[in-house]
Amino acid sequence: MKKIIAMGGGIFVSLVLANATAAASFEESMARCLTKHANMRDSATVMLECNAEGGKLSGCKVLQDSAAGKGFDKAALCVADALPMGSKSGQVKVPMRFPGS
Repeated sequence: MKKIIAMGGGIFVSLVLANATAAASFEESMARCLTKHANMRDSATVMLECNAEGGKLSGCKVLQDSAAGKGFDKAALCVADALPMGSKSGQVKVPMRFPGS
């Protein structure tokens, strides 16, 4: 029984660490995309429409951009490449908020 509990705990810790790593990777991607395409001091909201399949997004297009011409549309498309989607599939709308500093 102790071995089962230890193995279950090990699997749980592995999953937590994997999710933490994925979250850190996503945050790094977001910062990289913002730095490359937009001014991090400004704020904006962007609505994308994408196809979700296999845990990833593809074929994204911008539906709305509250700060048109400031690069947030490009930043949102860049972030979408790193956004984990889990088991969702089909066409999805993806709202993104860039709060600024």
